[in-house]
Amino acid sequence: MAATCVQIWTGRFDAVPIVVKLDDLLHARRMTLSDLAARVDITLANLSILKTGKARAIRFSTLEAICQVLECQPGDLLAYAAKKPKK
Repeated sequence: MAATCVQIWTGRFDAVPIVVKLDDLLHARRMTLSDLAARVDITLANLSILKTGKARAIRFSTLEAICQVLECQPGDLLAYAAKKPKK
């Protein structure tokens, strides 16, 4: 299965090289975003913003809660994808 990763949008034309892999983790655990929202006690709208890569920040308490429910590490949820230099 190909990774479904989303880069976080900064509101500018260049994206931050942080990749959110929430969709992959949910799919692997056969869990919906609504299920996660209920278990973590975060609004579906806020989780959707994170999942689509439109979040500008995430609280450590939110990251901890998501990792606890999904039984994962922060590195499983977030990754750094360095930009390739232009030639």
